[in-house]
Amino acid sequence: MLQLDSVSKSYRNQKALQEVSLTLRPGEIVGLFGENGAGKTTLMSCILGYLRHEGSITLDGAPITRKNIARLSFATSVHSFFPNLSAAAHREFYQLHFPAFRTRRFEGLMEFFELPMHRPARHLSTGQQNQLEVILALSQGADYILMDEPFAGNDLFNREDFYKVLSGILEPNETVVISTHLIEEIQNFIGRAVLLHQGRLIGDKSADDLEAEGKDLVQFVKESYHYRADRVSRALGSFAPDDHDDRNPL
Repeated sequence: MLQLDSVSKSYRNQKALQEVSLTLRPGEIVGLFGENGAGKTTLMSCILGYLRHEGSITLDGAPITRKNIARLSFATSVHSFFPNLSAAAHREFYQLHFPAFRTRRFEGLMEFFELPMHRPARHLSTGQQNQLEVILALSQGADYILMDEPFAGNDLFNREDFYKVLSGILEPNETVVISTHLIEEIQNFIGRAVLLHQGRLIGDKSADDLEAEGKDLVQFVKESYHYRADRVSRALGSFAPDDHDDRNPL
């Protein structure tokens, strides 16, 4: 179990996270949602130990250190792979450093995405690089797999097929947390939705709870953010010509 207790983070007096408490259990597929700047990437960075923070983060009751960090993996559109190494070289590196590395899963996903094994990662397209990043995170052998906008640069069909494949390969103890803006695409894939707004946790509901309430994920997000349906019409109205505008029309 991954436990966050009152986690806060500030950048130069700007609060990026405010007293976030959250429990992630084995076997969950969690969608992490929020507007740009809500704190999603900061939250993941704190979990991984990339950022100092207030509050505590524990994995099965123990702090996250070099002893247990291999139980966490991370896929980011910023990329964490070695650009000059091929996929085959990455496989060898991961096999050496991560005893639980899932070689069959790695090779199966490489084949599914039709990625070249021997081309340096820097020579791959942006979409292919993101696919390699995700494949490495899924194959590391981690119990908790964090993904921050993992599908950037991938077309709709690749994303849809990936959701189906991911649902089929995950084992009962593997937990996936996906931060994304693709709410409508992912709503039938996740089992739980966590919402951040201005660094605060404002929503946390399971798919079963939403179904029992007769809501879909989009409704839940809009209600949590107090979305105004007239927002666009009001904005367009503010651009209307002024009645006293005496400029000559063209």
